[in-house]
Amino acid sequence: MSEFSAIISWQRGAGEPFVDQRYSRAHEWEFDGGVRVPASSSPHVVPLPFSVAEHVDPEEAFVASLSSCHMLTFLWLAAKARYLVEDYRDKAVGVMEPDERGRQSITRVTLRPRVLFAGERQPSLVELERLHHQAHEQCFIANSVRTEITTEVALYQEPV
Repeated sequence: MSEFSAIISWQRGAGEPFVDQRYSRAHEWEFDGGVRVPASSSPHVVPLPFSVAEHVDPEEAFVASLSSCHMLTFLWLAAKARYLVEDYRDKAVGVMEPDERGRQSITRVTLRPRVLFAGERQPSLVELERLHHQAHEQCFIANSVRTEITTEVALYQEPV
């Protein structure tokens, strides 16, 4: 068993009545090792100026978490298969909409990884799809959510 933790901090600003819903949603995430991330609600959920567009919002972090877990699992599998990965980039997108229960949810996440391999040993499209499928099956975060996750696999052409 493993445990993971984060400290989430928010304080009411001076002069913010709070009960009228007119307060800043800006807050901070602190992770082990001391990394601090400025966070906020999404401007899609709470309008400006009560959210901070420049900060990471939970919805973006959720999509990034799925993409990051998939990538780390993929890199592990690729190294195990003796492929030399030079570059990995993913333009992941999540869609928030009512789910089957009528609740707002991130119902779908599409991963669009582009992987550049170095050296003579290059995977075929079939092998690349197999590696991504295995990565999806073994990703801890993907295994923890109900969200539909799809991966659009293509052979790497140019940096994205």
